Amino acid sequence: MTKALVLMNMGGARNKAELELFLRNMFNDENILTIKNKFLRNIIASFITLSRINSAWENYEQIGGKSPINDLSDELVEKLQSRLNDIYVTQAMRYTPPFTIKAIRQIKQQKIKDVILLPLYPQYSTTTTKSSLDEFINNCGSKMNIKIIEPFYKNLSFNNCIIDELKAKYKPNTHLIFSAHGLPQKIVDAGDPYATQVQEHVEILTKLINEKNINFESINLAYQSKVGPMKWLEPSLDDMIENFKDKNVLIYPISFIIDNSETTFELDIEYKDIAKELGVASYDVCKCVNSSDKFVDTILELIDE
Repeated sequence: MTKALVLMNMGGARNKAELELFLRNMFNDENILTIKNKFLRNIIASFITLSRINSAWENYEQIGGKSPINDLSDELVEKLQSRLNDIYVTQAMRYTPPFTIKAIRQIKQQKIKDVILLPLYPQYSTTTTKSSLDEFINNCGSKMNIKIIEPFYKNLSFNNCIIDELKAKYKPNTHLIFSAHGLPQKIVDAGDPYATQVQEHVEILTKLINEKNINFESINLAYQSKVGPMKWLEPSLDDMIENFKDKNVLIYPISFIIDNSETTFELDIEYKDIAKELGVASYDVCKCVNSSDKFVDTILELIDE
């Protein structure tokens, strides 16, 4: 094989030990916890991890004790490899195995020089895309020819995959909420383009929904996963749901490609409980595009561009 394709993502825990590893690595990431002093960042990361691990594990236990991201990512890699005879396909997770350094080692063992990096985040953020790319580039050395697949939220094939998921869950008299992972406002104010790209993505999908004659009562954008006292992107999903008492609500996780703990627990369990308490008539969550055959086709299109 003369080329390698690396699928990049945050990762997800398979057990409590990996959950602690995930939290510790995430909060040690200078793109997440923007403290320049590495020693101080490590101390704060350890404190946050130890304070959260038990409650976070209780959440994981409600989804079977592991994130679905690993099995779904393995399936995506397998499907792509079956279609790409001349390209070696692997994955690089940022915070849990299989780590980036392992992917680099595998590629070097096969003496592959040309590498395609595909961050599985539709919109660019320093906290996700940049973090994953930096990790690979800083560890691979200078002997690889790297091609980076840019954020693909404008890609029609990808957006048609999302439309398929919406159609699968659609029912009349429903309000659609695109739920994006939140970011602290200070990261956006520092120049992170994520919020702008998410908003543009919603506009693209709204136009496509209208062209397909899918008649949602309203189409909305909200942000999930806020933690701590600082200001985050708004409106929050909690506040958005309050608008739909006695209404039907459908959630689409617009910033995720692969289902993970934030879709299967946070959206499908935690926010569902909130919706019930607020008197929402029905609340449902779409699956991510995951390893669907159409998304595999989309990836093949992206790497050929």
